[in-house]
Amino acid sequence: MSEQKLAGTVRTEFGKGAARKARVANMIPAVIYGHGEDVMHILLPAKATTLAVRTANALLEIDVDGESHLALAKDIQRDPIKQIIEHIDLLTVRKGEKVEVEVNVHVDGELAPGTDVYNQEANTVLVSADATNLPETIVVSIEGRVAGEHIYAKDLELPAGVELLLDPETMIINISEAAVQDLGAPSDEQIAVAAAEVDAEV
Repeated sequence: MSEQKLAGTVRTEFGKGAARKARVANMIPAVIYGHGEDVMHILLPAKATTLAVRTANALLEIDVDGESHLALAKDIQRDPIKQIIEHIDLLTVRKGEKVEVEVNVHVDGELAPGTDVYNQEANTVLVSADATNLPETIVVSIEGRVAGEHIYAKDLELPAGVELLLDPETMIINISEAAVQDLGAPSDEQIAVAAAEVDAEV
């Protein structure tokens, strides 16, 4: 995975007013921490940062005053209405370092004819992988699957160097037949009510 490069500046003003002022100037407040280093408070360009973190587990290369920091976005706070980014927590990482991340599960393929329904029991899985080679998604195929089959975490095909960190027996996909609702035959009372409604309309 290639690094997304961003230019940050050291943040010198704090508090809600300062954060609001930064966002008006199209900057996002953020903190960088990890590896026992002092927490660094910075500002990032809103547009470039928003684009960079659209990809799950994006690796960011952040330049602050000529010093480069590799980091992962660990927590992104968004406005609940506008969904714009308000703050980001960034965890510093090193090349060759293993990190634990949640990876989205993407379902691909079509079920066997006559099999209508699958339930995705887990939308993400916890894995360990090299910080510079994190998977964006893990694809699970349901091609040709029939009702009654299940796909477990142990069945997932993981990219090279990626290790599963959750129970192998965790169910990911449950495949079943579509439930058919039996409405039954109308009762005499229902027929009488329907007939009365028709007579009233005539």
